[in-house]
Amino acid sequence: MNEMNATQALVASEVSRERGIDRVLKLFAYLNTRGQPVRVADLPKALGAPRSTIYEIVRVLAESGMLEISSDDNKVYFGRAMYLYGISYFRGNDLIRRGSREVDALSKLTGESSELCMLNRNRQAVVHTHPGTRPMRIVSEAGSQWPLPWTASGRLFLSHMSEIEIRELIQPEDLILPDRRVVDINEFIGECVAARDKSIVITRGLINNFSQCLAVPIFGLDGDVQATICFVLPIDLTDAQRAVVQEELISSGRKLSMQGHDR
Repeated sequence: MNEMNATQALVASEVSRERGIDRVLKLFAYLNTRGQPVRVADLPKALGAPRSTIYEIVRVLAESGMLEISSDDNKVYFGRAMYLYGISYFRGNDLIRRGSREVDALSKLTGESSELCMLNRNRQAVVHTHPGTRPMRIVSEAGSQWPLPWTASGRLFLSHMSEIEIRELIQPEDLILPDRRVVDINEFIGECVAARDKSIVITRGLINNFSQCLAVPIFGLDGDVQATICFVLPIDLTDAQRAVVQEELISSGRKLSMQGHDR
């Protein structure tokens, strides 16, 4: 009986620990999605967890420097330790270092806004950006995330997946564009399949009605799309103008893929 009680206690401890970790991850995801400090008092309802539990998690994370709580309005957000961990990740990730340099060089060469993007669960994450020189600059902020059906990169990221896998990954709300138009899931899956054999994917007027996105794949050692490098261009660019920058973009994607295979 004592041995059984000990086993049950161990299992209960493991379940409790897993729930605690899940809540920490859920807290981080929530703050990242909000993109700004949030009142501590609002977190229990937002995360669906007991007030005492959330307050204790916030306290511990704040003491570790992973979160910071403002003294004037009691709002919480990511702390300096998270920034330092991000720098360490950047230093240790060869693709992000090379891709960021390529984005900067490409934007300076062409004068167009350029981005390096990666897949984060079911979102496209903008890892690095460099604005172009046009009077109206069209570029996402580094750290922003977009539903995959909204972007050219999203079609490349899912190009190796089966129809069933894509349907399981994409949520109904992901198909609703900012202007409330709805992306047809069957058409989207067809575009993902077609992207397997393309050196570039172009989408127009999805996130807004004045820009187009050109994305090329950066392949990993397994042959899947590990990242993309993109241009965000005005939608009224002429075919001749787009052709010039398109060739530079394709060249950059191939160079980054080749360097990855040469390692």
